[in-house]
Formats: sequence, C-alpha cells, structure tokens
Amino acid sequence: MGEGAGADFDGFVFVADGDPVPTVAPVVLAQRAVDRMALRGPQIASPKPDGKYVVGMPMWMWTTPSATTYGPNTATASAGGVTVTATARVSKIVWDMGDGSRVTCTGPGTPYQASYGRQDSPTCGHLYKATSGSQADGKYTITATATWDIEWAGGGESGTLTTTRSSQTTATVGEGQAVNR
Repeated sequence: MGEGAGADFDGFVFVADGDPVPTVAPVVLAQRAVDRMALRGPQIASPKPDGKYVVGMPMWMWTTPSATTYGPNTATASAGGVTVTATARVSKIVWDMGDGSRVTCTGPGTPYQASYGRQDSPTCGHLYKATSGSQADGKYTITATATWDIEWAGGGESGTLTTTRSSQTTATVGEGQAVNR
C-alpha cells in the first residue's frame, strides 16, 4: 500500500498522521448500507412447487414478508465522519408466470383459504389458459422479481436508489377432470 490513505475496512479509513481525511460521498455510504441489508428475492409461499393447479382455476400468489424479502429493512454506514441511514421496501413484485404472462402486484399477496373457493385473489392472482405439459419437466417456471425502493439520508444529503431481486418456483398445471357419480 502506498503512502497516505489506507484501505477501507468496513467503513473505517486509515490515514497517515497529518494527511487530510478523505471525504466520502454520502451516496457511496448509502450503497454500503444497502449491501449490509442482504436483500433477497421474494419468499414465495404460493404457488408451491409440489402443488397441482388447474387450467381455468384462479391461482393465488403470495409471499411471506420478512426484513430481507419484503422490508422494511434499515441499515447505516459510516466513514470520514459521515453516517448515512438507508431504508428499503418492496414497491412491487412482477411475476413472470412462464406462459408468457406477467402479473404486477403491489403487495405481498393474500394467502388463500379453502373458504374462498374458486374466486379470484383480491390482490395477486393469475389464470392459466393452457396446461404446463409442453414445458420442461411438465411445469411452468415462475419468476417473482421484487423492486426495492430505497430512501437514504446523511451527510447533509438524501436520495433514492432502486434495486431488484428475484426468486423462482415451478407449477404443474393440468386439465380439470369431471367426475361422474
């Protein structure tokens, strides 16, 4: 390492005696705070990869929110006498359903209960029009991509950042069978 400022170790900057303390852009610290949050893609609760779904029947999609999968999540980062605090929240989840359809949901979804019967989800759902039989392994691959909106402030500045994280699951969709009694 050369003379003057030393390496940055988790927000600490080492400088030689008499050297000026380097300034750190607050937006750089905001990104460090975001990195500490360990944000992930949605924790998909439904559809379940081992579930069986039917063409023409409403599919309810929902996630299990946590600080790292939905937010809010807050972290700070400091260096050079500046501290920045960032807070991240998911603003939307875009579901790529594997059949060419995309569904945008602005919340984590509503968990399905048997008492709801065949009604559509009030918050996040999809209706398959074809079976998954022609897909790899006979299943649709579903990707849920969360958009994280991040607000940060510190060092006399503030701003916003956006990032995305994705998760995947699969769904087997077949034809309903009439049963004669």
